[in-house]
Amino acid sequence: MTSSNFHVRPARALDVRAIAAMRLPNEGSGRKLLKLELVSLFEKVPEFLVAVNEAGEVVGAGALHVMWEDLAEVRSLIVRDDLRGQGVGHLLVSELLKRAKSLDVNRVFCLTFETEFFAKHGFQEISDVPVDAETFEELVRSSDDGVAEFLDLARVKENTLGNTRMLVQL
Repeated sequence: MTSSNFHVRPARALDVRAIAAMRLPNEGSGRKLLKLELVSLFEKVPEFLVAVNEAGEVVGAGALHVMWEDLAEVRSLIVRDDLRGQGVGHLLVSELLKRAKSLDVNRVFCLTFETEFFAKHGFQEISDVPVDAETFEELVRSSDDGVAEFLDLARVKENTLGNTRMLVQL
């Protein structure tokens, strides 16, 4: 997808260092993004889309992580500080939701401090884990911290403090 100054494309391995540089000030406990090692970002390249400007510079990124047959998470959404408020994040979320639809995923979750932003894309606050007991038992087996956050497991409580759980039905 394209806006007048930016377009979104699948991430490439060569984009990872730019993604990491944007993420770094917002990573870690009590911050907006879960801390990821550089190697983890490289491993997750297929999940990411990037927004690039007319010069081809990566100015934003976001990932779609499929969690279950009907459930995915928008995660790691970041926009370069000097471009916030210019539609880059909205462009990325729109494309991530299109990607979810193309995968026949009909529910998308996010854990965020930016509730107003995600509400503009149809996300609504939720208070519980919207999966049945059988699915919960399967998801608990995941080693992914983002899945643990979704499940509200005690081992990741520090990561989720202050965040709001939101879900959109596609």
